[in-house]
Amino acid sequence: MKKNWKFLAVIALGLAGCKGGFKDSGGGTLYSVVDHNSSGSAIKEGDFISIEWVIKTDGDSVLTSTYETGHPVAAMVPKTQFKGDLQSVLLLLNEGDSVIVKNNIDTMLKKSPGQQKPPFKSKYINYYLRITKVIPKGTLSDAAFQAKIKDYFKGVTDKVKAAEPGKIKSYIEDKKLTVTKTASGINYVITKPGSGSNIAPGDTAVLSYIGHFTNGKVFDTNIKEEAMKKENKGVYQPMMPERYKPAHIVVGVHQVIAGWDEGLLLLNKGSKATLIIPSALGYGEQGGGPIPPFAPLVFEVEVLDIIHPNPNAPKPVIPQMQMPTTSQPITK
Repeated sequence: MKKNWKFLAVIALGLAGCKGGFKDSGGGTLYSVVDHNSSGSAIKEGDFISIEWVIKTDGDSVLTSTYETGHPVAAMVPKTQFKGDLQSVLLLLNEGDSVIVKNNIDTMLKKSPGQQKPPFKSKYINYYLRITKVIPKGTLSDAAFQAKIKDYFKGVTDKVKAAEPGKIKSYIEDKKLTVTKTASGINYVITKPGSGSNIAPGDTAVLSYIGHFTNGKVFDTNIKEEAMKKENKGVYQPMMPERYKPAHIVVGVHQVIAGWDEGLLLLNKGSKATLIIPSALGYGEQGGGPIPPFAPLVFEVEVLDIIHPNPNAPKPVIPQMQMPTTSQPITK
């Protein structure tokens, strides 16, 4: 989050310096280069780029931020679709540049048939971009170009992986938590003791939960009031009211991430707990949906009930464990 504030401070200074002097790239798309790196590689069509960005409405509501998701946007630079589109602005930039782009929504809708009108009122979608990496295609063969990109991703992945233990340690220290750590690496705190025996494999745990990253950003919850909070913009799914009922999780059959299958066995009826789950027991090096690679996850869990299996019922077929790839990070 410190990087985010530092970048936005640079943007603010740039706005003060340019006195509102945005340039028109055509078609109503405005841009202002806040910080220019004259020695950086110039972006060309077909190059590989990595971008950190914050995307906002005119009302300053954040639509998405790579500083919150924890990983930049990486892509090949496509050909421009129409004069003044976002790609045409990128072609004016170098590696290391920071820029503000005001993309006119009406123009985008007119020149990009099939685009849906966004569900908010705003004349522009405002991009605050920083170009963190450019790998020029130039005369490189496809194999050599892909090798460079692969090396770049390995470096990024190694850096993110190495940072994970520090994120967990900082979270525990910042929250002043007295945790117990399991052999597999789950840190947990029982915040409210329950009663009776613990959940056993095969039991159905009836739960309320909130899932968030170590920076506090909520990515999933089945508590409607929590999902609808202003600071959790984008979490609430009004078209899926069934999500806001107690979750029924059959424990120990790989229905959920491994960290839940193990962590829920520590709890009994009525208990509340904080589970800090390392990525190895969550979504690993691939991530999934809103979960970036090597992301430790924090879950605030309350066990509302435990349903024991009918001993006379047929034994269920246990599915093979799969990492979810949808925007629903808990269950398949």
